[in-house]
Amino acid sequence: MNRESLARGVPQAAPGAIVARALAGRLHVDPVEGRTVRFGRNRPNVDLCVGETDLRVSRRHGLLTRRDGHWWVTNTGQLPIRMPGTRWLFRDEESVPLPDGYTPLFVRGSRDREHLLELYVADGTARQLVPQHDSVTQPPTRWRFTPDEHLLLVVLGQRYLLHEANPQPVSRQHAAQVLAELQPDANWSAKRVEHMVADVRARLSAAGVHGLLREEVGEPVGNTLNDNLLRELVLSTSLVPPDLALLDDRHV
Repeated sequence: MNRESLARGVPQAAPGAIVARALAGRLHVDPVEGRTVRFGRNRPNVDLCVGETDLRVSRRHGLLTRRDGHWWVTNTGQLPIRMPGTRWLFRDEESVPLPDGYTPLFVRGSRDREHLLELYVADGTARQLVPQHDSVTQPPTRWRFTPDEHLLLVVLGQRYLLHEANPQPVSRQHAAQVLAELQPDANWSAKRVEHMVADVRARLSAAGVHGLLREEVGEPVGNTLNDNLLRELVLSTSLVPPDLALLDDRHV
C-alpha cells in the first residue's frame, strides 16, 4: 500500500481523475461520466474500505459519483461525514461537488473516532510537493482597513479575540453603542455599522474570500456572514488580541 498522503499531490493523474486513499488502501479512478465509487465498512462490497473494525461506520457509508464534469460525494451512512470548513454532510442530503485538488473527509465512528478518507481530484497541474525546510515562511494575507473600520471590527469581534468558546459577533446596535462611547463625536449608529461591515465583506469577497455573501451561505443567514468575516480576520491575523487595547479595557 502507498502510505504517502494525497496532500502532497498526485502528479501522474489525468485531469478529472480522482484518487482516494484510506487506511485500508488506495484507488485511482478515471473521469468517466456516471462512474461511481462506493466506500464503507464492508470490504467485499465496496470499492474502498473505511473503518472496517468500527460498527458505527455503515457497511456502505458513501458514494463518489462522476456527474456533469465533477465528482460528487454523497452520504448513504447512518452517521455524518465531516468535510473541510466545519461542514457536516448527512444522509439523504444533496450531494456535494468536490473541488480540484485535495479534500479530506472524516467518517464519524464510535467513541469519538473519525476515519480519514483522503481525496484528490486532478486538474492536470498537480506536481509532487517537496519539503521546504529552509525556505522563507510565507506570511498570511493580512487585510488592510481604515482606522474606523479597524475599530469597528475589533468591537464587533472582541469575543473572538478573547478566545471565547463558540464566539459570535456582537449586534450592530450594541457595537454602535460602544463605538459612540469610544468616539462621541463620530456619529456612530447601527445603520453606519451595518453599512461599513457590509462594505468590508464585499471588498474581501471580491478579493476571493468565500462565505461573505448571502447567496453563498443560504437561508437562514443569521450571524453567519459576520461570523465568517471575523474568523477570516482572526485566522489571517488581520485582527489580533493586542487590538483589544483600542477598547480601553471596556468589555462589550
